[in-house]
Amino acid sequence: MSPPAAHRRRHALVGTGARAEMFVRALVTEHADTARLVAFADVNQTRMDAHNRWLTELGHPAVPTYRAEDFATMLAEERVDVVLVTSVDVTHDEYIVAALRAGCDVVTEKPMTVDAARCRRILDAVAETGRRVTVAFNYRYNPLHEQVRRLLADGAVGEIGSVHFEWLLDVRHGADYFRRWHRDKASSGGLMVHKASHHFDLVNWWLDATPVEVYAAGRLFFYGDTGRRHGYARDYDRAHDAPAAADDPFALRMAEHPRLRELYLDAEAEDGYHRDQNVFAPGVTIEDDMAVLARYSTGATMTYHLTAYAPWEGYRVMVNGSRGRLELEVTESDFVSPAAAGALKGAALHGDEAAAENGAATLTLRPFWAPPTRIPVQGYTRQGHGGADVRMTRVIFGGEPDPLGRAATARDGALALLTGLAANRSFDTGEPVRVADLLTLP
Repeated sequence: MSPPAAHRRRHALVGTGARAEMFVRALVTEHADTARLVAFADVNQTRMDAHNRWLTELGHPAVPTYRAEDFATMLAEERVDVVLVTSVDVTHDEYIVAALRAGCDVVTEKPMTVDAARCRRILDAVAETGRRVTVAFNYRYNPLHEQVRRLLADGAVGEIGSVHFEWLLDVRHGADYFRRWHRDKASSGGLMVHKASHHFDLVNWWLDATPVEVYAAGRLFFYGDTGRRHGYARDYDRAHDAPAAADDPFALRMAEHPRLRELYLDAEAEDGYHRDQNVFAPGVTIEDDMAVLARYSTGATMTYHLTAYAPWEGYRVMVNGSRGRLELEVTESDFVSPAAAGALKGAALHGDEAAAENGAATLTLRPFWAPPTRIPVQGYTRQGHGGADVRMTRVIFGGEPDPLGRAATARDGALALLTGLAANRSFDTGEPVRVADLLTLP
């Protein structure tokens, strides 16, 4: 039985898009004994109504809804203790700062924000109020990544000299960033900020180091109107009701997926947002092929590459040290099945369709003067970001002990962001960028 409501922290959520569902479900099911969901805020009433309907399906009463411009009113009227921020990235700082100054703690989706000025606002508000910001870097909670952290901390490869990190987004998942608001760098910071902040944070955490200098090159190679030369483009603005999109493997078919239809298609009349834009249409201002060289406070370096148009999805991480090399390889999907091409990554894993693709993970230690050792992988799963989502909510909502320091602070969020911002500036200037020139952290 849950304790009295007065003993549970009161949570409100701003930004009721698809990513909010994981947090909402965790609050009202697994963590109903320690947390209470009391309100939603959004620019779109239809989306809030959809989440309230899903709440009732879970046996939880609907909660009050507030327009985004009434955010401060919501905090006061609902006596909010913790704000969950899952809105469009460029708006994060607005809600984070307002919540902190109202006396609330904050849990925010990554990235914490999208530029250095907004980052400074958040850090100043944390210092001013003494309240806490937790950044939902769920990849820290992946059992595989925890395993890597322990191995490196225990000296498995000795002193770390370098890291090579390759991340591949397949042509289903990668394409999705070019259909929605993420395609506008002013809103998302581009993939160096929105997506790669996960990976930059992991390297900071694994190395227990901070980025010092970044040199990078990136371009829009495959998507957008520049990619028409590859022969995949169809002539339509958005997929819904477009005959030209009928046979397009890059088209998202929202009408076929009840959750997407409720959250986006049915909500268009309010704000005009189209979730299913043509990935080859003009207007894309983010890159899809990016290479980064970073130097850290320990002297270690990282080479990083993100490809957003790969035939398979997964990543390879190689850590080179004074006593050998650690290699992690994860295949999240070995190909994109034609049946799944018009859906979102993860739909199969949540029961909407059959999962045709295969996944696997390997972890290998290669010491000097000895044969390589295949290390048994702990807790690998294809569900919930490799099992990370459930583990993360146990810490941030349930108060589970966190000896590995997985709960990322505002400072951690800033460090991950700064690697991406430095890469973006290097794209523009063609020169190395010192992180301290963007923002100085204590």
